[in-house]
Amino acid sequence: MTTKDNSLVEPAEPLAGEAKLPRKMRWFDGFAMAMTMPAALVATLGASIAGLGGWGAAVLWAISMIISLGVNWIYIELAAMFPEASGGIAGYAAEAWKNRVPWLAPLAGVGYWLPWGSNLATYGAFTGLLVQSQWFPDQQWSFDAGPLHLNFPILVGLAVIFILYGINIIGVRVTMAFVYVTAAILMIPLAVFIIFPLFNAGWAPMDLTWKLHGLEGLHTAIVWLYVMAWTTLGVEVCATFASEYRDPVKDTSRAIRASALFCLGVFFLVPLTLGGFAGESAIEADPATFFVSSFSELTGAGAGVMVLCLIASLVLVMLTSVADASRVLFNMGKEGVTVRAVGTLNRRGVPVRALNVMLVLNVVLLVVLQQPLAIIVTGNLGYILAHVLAVAGFAVLRKDRPDAVRPIRLPRLFVPLSIGLAVLLAVMLVVGATGFSITGYGGVLELGIAVTILAGGVLLWWFVQRRNRAAGLTAGAGDAP
Repeated sequence: MTTKDNSLVEPAEPLAGEAKLPRKMRWFDGFAMAMTMPAALVATLGASIAGLGGWGAAVLWAISMIISLGVNWIYIELAAMFPEASGGIAGYAAEAWKNRVPWLAPLAGVGYWLPWGSNLATYGAFTGLLVQSQWFPDQQWSFDAGPLHLNFPILVGLAVIFILYGINIIGVRVTMAFVYVTAAILMIPLAVFIIFPLFNAGWAPMDLTWKLHGLEGLHTAIVWLYVMAWTTLGVEVCATFASEYRDPVKDTSRAIRASALFCLGVFFLVPLTLGGFAGESAIEADPATFFVSSFSELTGAGAGVMVLCLIASLVLVMLTSVADASRVLFNMGKEGVTVRAVGTLNRRGVPVRALNVMLVLNVVLLVVLQQPLAIIVTGNLGYILAHVLAVAGFAVLRKDRPDAVRPIRLPRLFVPLSIGLAVLLAVMLVVGATGFSITGYGGVLELGIAVTILAGGVLLWWFVQRRNRAAGLTAGAGDAP
């Protein structure tokens, strides 16, 4: 609530079942959450350098981040328009399209929730690979039962999933404490990878290559932009917590701006500095864990130190993902976009039922898909689709609600810019979702899982609307008019 001078007053703790998240966060909390993006770079940087060349990777990461900068600048206005929404960009898309094409609301919601909600599986698997490589290289056993797989890295990933689930159950204060600790640890390898190579005789950026040539190179670039989109566009996580900032308008805009600019620098520099030091041949030989040996050579520290830093970075990714995705699903339940039962909180203000759904999803994904990049490819289909709907929704809201209150109003130029960005993202979506052979990850199975989950979300929304109409319930934001 606000006082006469429009300053925000922190409300009391919500009661059990009351659909209101407590306001306890500041803009730098959102910035800390967005450090998830540099941490997530670990999972795809090596593969991108191997596939694109060092210079190709650096330029494409920069292009992807510039696209993200434009997209997230648009979200600043939308976040200020809907300061009470906890659904982030999925909520903006729902607001824009609910009176035009109602079923796009659940499509955007599930599409956005899927990649964030599946990150425990993605980075849990990567954590397991790191632990095995560093401390348990002899643990090579595996067990298969039809589509289900179990091995040592997956077992470690499952343990991580349950631990982080427990941390989020306790509440946002404990979660933020872990976020700050892991974000601080992340700064160590980032500083080493960006600064140390510049003063090392082994740094040879001119030896890096450019593997994008002709029309085939353009096709490859678009597919890789699709893969990179999750890591760069993810700065929008700052907007998901708008309803929990003490000053939703100022805190959200500051968090998005700071995070986008910081990540732009990191994503362009790291492929050049670290790639130029490690060398493309070493990266191609071990794209998943080449960071470890590079860190040891640059600092003289044991490989175990770097592995611990990497694991802390991945924990940051997973903590943020759990917090983000659970709030999105909570908002979808509260607004009637999906089953309303998930739109409730416990006495600590935690969306427990939304967390339970995520727990089941991640366990299933981890034991079926196994490979981190394959899980990312699966989630990206819905994630980029959510961005297409949210960015295009900016232009729709400008047309449909010209007189709506906009505490932050961007220049008129952003209307055609939003349309152009939506078209660009749509091209990336179509080309990238079908470019399995280029990255070597993903295929019909991953695409089928993504499409099935998206279709299931729309079908569930349809059943919820039928039940609500039969029960005479008041329509929510996601309901058909």
